[in-house]
Amino acid sequence: QLQASGGGLVQAGGSLRLSCAASGRTFSTYTMSWFRQAPGKGREFVAAIMWSDSEPNYADSVKGRFTISRDYFKNTVSLQMNSLKPENTAVYYCAAGPGFRLFTYQSTQWPYWGQGTLVTVSS
Repeated sequence: QLQASGGGLVQAGGSLRLSCAASGRTFSTYTMSWFRQAPGKGREFVAAIMWSDSEPNYADSVKGRFTISRDYFKNTVSLQMNSLKPENTAVYYCAAGPGFRLFTYQSTQWPYWGQGTLVTVSS
């Protein structure tokens, strides 16, 4: 089970930190990710991180502004979002899948999902 939190309303240029708590199974060897879905659009990949020391992968649109990280002891994955833009407004979902999925951009390929948390960026 994945539980996302941390969404809210923020002005353009501001920051938010999303968190996703995992429970019910061991996600230590799962790739964890964040996706988002804006109104009227499909679910798009934002970032992914593996259990190893390999570099995370980010969508080009968020590189340099968003940082994904995970805490193995707390079984959580976070998304620090800086320099937010109105176009970042969306419901953000955390997802998990076994094995190597660092470049798995299709949401249908991720088996486990959190419930989503709404991020609204005002201009």
